[in-house]
Order: sequence, then structure tokens, then C-alpha cells
Amino acid sequence: MLGEAVLTRDFLQKADCRTSFGSIDETLLLTPQQRADSLERTLARRPAGGAVWVFGYGSLMWNPVFDAEEVCLATLTGWQRAFCLRLTVGRGTASQPGRMLALKPGGQTTGLAFRLQTDSLREDLELLWKREMMTGCYRPLWCELQRKNGAPLTALVFVSEPEHPLNEQDTCIQSVAPLIARASGPLGTNAQYLFALEQELKNHNTEDKNVSELAQRVRFLQQSCFSSTLPGQ
Repeated sequence: MLGEAVLTRDFLQKADCRTSFGSIDETLLLTPQQRADSLERTLARRPAGGAVWVFGYGSLMWNPVFDAEEVCLATLTGWQRAFCLRLTVGRGTASQPGRMLALKPGGQTTGLAFRLQTDSLREDLELLWKREMMTGCYRPLWCELQRKNGAPLTALVFVSEPEHPLNEQDTCIQSVAPLIARASGPLGTNAQYLFALEQELKNHNTEDKNVSELAQRVRFLQQSCFSSTLPGQ
């Protein structure tokens, strides 16, 4: 089994999107210019004034790779976590794909909001786009979140792009759990990502029922597979 790789700032700065995350279908890959154009379009829609906040609901929660001026627990209404993106690089492969986390319409999501530093804003956003918008499977939106104390803030949120080729409609646990239980790639296993998310939510005394149930099912499948390979089975 692959170990857990750490996605660092230095790694992202040096990474070649065509090869550093695994073998990718280059027809899906955004060019550096396309990523830059996407960032500019998003910034053009930025609400006037104030700091730039980014909402982390997955790996950004425990590994943002930027130093934020402020971090707070916040909730986004109208969007819910879903492992709805077919994962063929990073923690999966084309021959044994996993599932990547995104947000799909409905429900609500509690995560962490990061206020980016002004002096490194452009560099932080460019790295964020390299990390999240490699294939354009997310859609960057400006959304209103509620802090734990009820105060609102507007943050950049990456939601699923429903028309993207990697988007999968079937997100039920019975379908997704076996994929996550088996998939692995250059950055580690798909299950490690899921378990890290589950733990991070616990660290902040919050819970996502769907994440907890999915993690429980993946553990069961992995334990069953391990038991079936023991001598005498």
C-alpha cells in the first residue's frame, strides 16, 4: 500500500500537471493560460472591497499550503459534500479510479474559511488554481457563509462542475465505497483522504453524516478484504 504523500507548497510550485499527479488524459487538462483566464474571470466577479476568503471543505481543511491571516469554522448553505468526481490521478488511476470530493447542490456544509494574506494573495491564488483547477472539474463561486457566531462572510468556494466529463451522478455509498476502498495513486490512497477528512471534522467538533457513513463502509470493505487474504481463509 502506498504511503501518505504530503502535498506541499514547494511541490505545487514545481509540479508538472501532466505528470506529477499521475498519468492524466491531456484532453482534460487545462493549459496554464486557461487556468490564468479562469482566475481572472473569478476575480472580476469578486465582491467589492474586503479580504479574500477561501472555503475549505476537504483537504484544504488540514493542508491549505498557504498561511492564512485568519481561520474560522463556517457553514455554507445550499451545497453538500459528495464524492462525485471520478479520480484518475493523485489518489487513483485510470485503470482503477477512485472518487474525489466536491460540492453538489442541497443541504449544507461546515468547513474552514481562510482569510488570505494580502502580500501573497496572487501567488496563493495561482497555486490554488493549479491545485483545484487542473482539469476544470470545479466551478469557482463567491458564496456567503455563516461563521459559528452567526456573522456572515463571503468566500471563494469550489463546487462541482456538473457538465464536466469526470462528474459522476451516482454518489450512493454502495457505489462509491468500493471505489475509494481500492483506489491509490502517487499521492497515496483514496481511503486515506476520506479518513483524514473524517478526523479533521472530529477535530473541529463537527460531523458530516455522509462522510462518517462512507468512512465506516470503506473500513468494513478493507477489513473484509484483509480477512479474506489471511492463510486458511
